[in-house]
Amino acid sequence: MKDKEKIAVFIDADNAPAHKIDKVLSELARYGVVNIRKAYGNWKNQSLKPWEDVLHEFAIQPIQQFDLTRGKNATDMALVIDVMDALYTKDIDVICLVSSDCDFTPLVTRSLADGKFVIGFGERKAPLAFVNSCSRFLYLDKENEKELPILKATKNIKSDTKLMNLLRQAVEAVEENDGWAMLGPIGTHISNHASFDQRNYGFKKLSDLFQAIDLFEMKKTNGSVLWVRDKKRARLFNKAK
Repeated sequence: MKDKEKIAVFIDADNAPAHKIDKVLSELARYGVVNIRKAYGNWKNQSLKPWEDVLHEFAIQPIQQFDLTRGKNATDMALVIDVMDALYTKDIDVICLVSSDCDFTPLVTRSLADGKFVIGFGERKAPLAFVNSCSRFLYLDKENEKELPILKATKNIKSDTKLMNLLRQAVEAVEENDGWAMLGPIGTHISNHASFDQRNYGFKKLSDLFQAIDLFEMKKTNGSVLWVRDKKRARLFNKAK
């Protein structure tokens, strides 16, 4: 994305941890400038006190929604209306949704259809449809604050068939005639294809993730250019020689 992207953040305060807002805004600073910051909920409810304590510090506008009926539909509806308003009337490049519970999947797909980059933040209880629909989704769980032990992470990752297929397909999509693929284009292909982020699996960099999985081999050229090859496909290339 180009520099200085304009970002709008919409927070479902009922279903997002207030103490992680600094992490959210720090991540968004990598993409551009946050022009709109809104948080939704019934601010008379004591459960939102943690959010109330950080609103002014982070210049977040509270949007009041009374609990007129049981459930959280009023809050969700207000958030959706404001996102649609931003799509039609504001000069916004990136939509950020912070929620762990409600399924905003139709809102995400509508935003994507309008050419927006959609970033989601939430805990691991967030609906998978919502997570997968985002351009990028980052978990805010405690275990994501630091890298997981490599052995523990690798064991969990290798049993994740969906992730393994995603990585293999990305490598194959940009590989050269000998099966080797540059890490940069691999990352770009994945970003265009899924809401993947290696930090959700306990790795700071994509290269760390590939290095931890013995299904792939890596090499470096010109001192800094990293390449990846699927070991299974490598055997096919070697046989063809």
